[in-house]
Amino acid sequence: MIKALIFDMDGVLIDSMHLHALAWKNAFMEAGISIDERDIFALEGENDTGIVKRVLGINGNDSTDMETILATVPARKHQLFDRNSITMFDGIDDMLRQVKDKFRLAVVSGSDKKIVEIIMEKYFPGMIDVIVSGDDTKNGKPAPDPYNKAVEMLGISKEKCIVVENAILGVESAKNAGIFTVGIPTYLTRKELEHADIVLHDHEELFRFIELLMRMLQGN
Repeated sequence: MIKALIFDMDGVLIDSMHLHALAWKNAFMEAGISIDERDIFALEGENDTGIVKRVLGINGNDSTDMETILATVPARKHQLFDRNSITMFDGIDDMLRQVKDKFRLAVVSGSDKKIVEIIMEKYFPGMIDVIVSGDDTKNGKPAPDPYNKAVEMLGISKEKCIVVENAILGVESAKNAGIFTVGIPTYLTRKELEHADIVLHDHEELFRFIELLMRMLQGN
């Protein structure tokens, strides 16, 4: 019987990935590196250090000062998040309120801790039982560490958890942790999330899936 639902944050609960991608694009541009926002979508889920390492490696700029970029991007993110409205996906708030008393809830994000805390406090106060940010594990997604930490903090076996992810690296992380994973292609194609146990079409189908879980729970 499922006892916990674990959600990625950006792209599953809130529509914010475009701001993260723009912040990264600006930070790399200041370091003289040109990247496309789509490149960042493909790296969604990685923590900040992991993203910088991957982009520098891809562009053959391993000698670029990684620490400078890492110091720059949080400020760029905060500027964009302060100036732009972030919205929850339609139906997310109602869904979380419906499941709050039936399942333990967790959020696992690759975003830095301060950003995650601000968003959780503003949009989901008191609703999430366990929060794991990109700063909370040494290895970020696609390593299993973030989801392993969430399961440990929940105190529930992996067999009784379900992960909802919208990112390639996030799906890999959850699968590497041995947790049943639902993919939702918010910014990518369904094909790109094919390694998830099931891949839905959109948030509406996600809500129907969760309603089915609740009916199964009531049946027990």
